[in-house]
Amino acid sequence: MVASRLPPAALTLKQFLQRQRVLGIYRNMLRTIQQVPDEADRKYLRDWARDEFKRNRGATDQDAIRMMITQAKNHLEDLQKSLALARS
Repeated sequence: MVASRLPPAALTLKQFLQRQRVLGIYRNMLRTIQQVPDEADRKYLRDWARDEFKRNRGATDQDAIRMMITQAKNHLEDLQKSLALARS
């Protein structure tokens, strides 16, 4: 039997792609939060986003992770729509 050259904690391709998706949502959320005009609101939203992503960092259940990704996308879309309405 040939031993794998990958470290035991290496991510599968599916896990890697899911991780990249989560990191992309996180970056987009922080970029969107930077557009919030009020400094106090910006700080609150930034702290909330960081806490939520940190709290769920160790999640391993694939169904739960997919649900959290969907919720994060919905929160991001809501924030973007609110900012667009505030500008108009």
